[in-house]
Order: sequence, then C-alpha cells, then structure tokens
Amino acid sequence: MSTSHPNPHTAAILSFFIPGAGQIYNGKFLRGIFWLIVAPSVWFGSGGLFGWACHVIAAYTAYSYAKDHS
Repeated sequence: MSTSHPNPHTAAILSFFIPGAGQIYNGKFLRGIFWLIVAPSVWFGSGGLFGWACHVIAAYTAYSYAKDHS
C-alpha cells in the first residue's frame, strides 16, 4: 500500500490564492478553516492594507508543513 504525500508547491499555490486551501490539501482541516476565516477578516479589517500578508503566511505554512511531512 503506497501513501501519497502532499506536494509542497501545490499546497503553497493553493493557499496563496485561497488562504486555507493548502492546509486542507495537506489534511489539516482546522488550520484550513482558521485561514479561511482570518484572511477575509484581515482584508476587511485593514481596508485591504494587510490582507496580502495572510496570503503569504498561509502559503508559507502550507508549504512548510507539506515539506516537513513528505
């Protein structure tokens, strides 16, 4: 039985465009839901000023998790 591991680059790209999608791809559903809630909150709360930071942080965390667990 072979176990497939998430691709770090795919996880990062998913989370960059939809924060939380990469975490869900990695199998970390609660982390994914967290980013799906936090990212829009930061976008609206900062008037769009810091929303990009959520995208970058979510992409980085998705990438690093997939890389560490591959």
